[in-house]
Amino acid sequence: MPKNGSARSEADAEALARFDRRMAFPLIVSALLPLFLLPGGAHAALAAFVFISSWLVFLVDLVVHERRLVRYLTTWLGRFDLLVVVITAPWFLIFGPVDSKFVLLIRLARIARLLMATRGARRLFERIGSVALVAVAVVIVGAAVAYRAEHATNPGFATFGDALWWAIVTLTTVGYGDIVPKTTAGRADGVMIMIVGVGVLGALAGSMASFFRRNPDPTDASDPAGASDTPGTRDALVAEIADLRIQVQQLVDQVTRLVPPTGEGTNQPSG
Repeated sequence: MPKNGSARSEADAEALARFDRRMAFPLIVSALLPLFLLPGGAHAALAAFVFISSWLVFLVDLVVHERRLVRYLTTWLGRFDLLVVVITAPWFLIFGPVDSKFVLLIRLARIARLLMATRGARRLFERIGSVALVAVAVVIVGAAVAYRAEHATNPGFATFGDALWWAIVTLTTVGYGDIVPKTTAGRADGVMIMIVGVGVLGALAGSMASFFRRNPDPTDASDPAGASDTPGTRDALVAEIADLRIQVQQLVDQVTRLVPPTGEGTNQPSG
């Protein structure tokens, strides 16, 4: 049975690949252009046209993926696609203009959708998912411990927000020094956050580096490192090495036949 989110057929896969290539630029424009406009502004008609056109682009993209992929709306990306289409719909035509901050927030969902749709982003989310949870948990727990230990005697920890700021700064090993724990418990808490921070930042840095580097193309001959990652290419390399070994052995045999053994011809009688 086909996996959810996979192409329904080879023809669907090819058609969807062509569609994605053609829709890359319209999706980017439709995600970025509405960020600079607000409904009901000086150019209300132009803004409304841009909002509706941008929404239609994402709607068409969702419909095509649902048609070409098996149960696309049951995948996490399909559900997020549907959510973006719903929340960014031109509701202002019915309810009128809403708060500009809320409008900007929901439009940023389109940017998030573009990022999530890339292969590198999917790998990034898969890799940093557990690491990000650990980092968030350490920051919250560390801030709570520091606030409880320092609040009574240290004016730097006047609010939990101050403790949270200190925990984030400590986890990232930035060390501004604007808030410093004074109690033994607070300092021990800071040491634990710093130790965890070194490991967390290392994992995050590695994941981000792999995300921003160029995706290796197995068919690209100029990228041997990427090409060697595919099983078919590895088999081809093994076969080529075996052929080279056979050729080398054949050359050795030919040289052995052409060159006489050591000492041969030295005992020939003189004429």
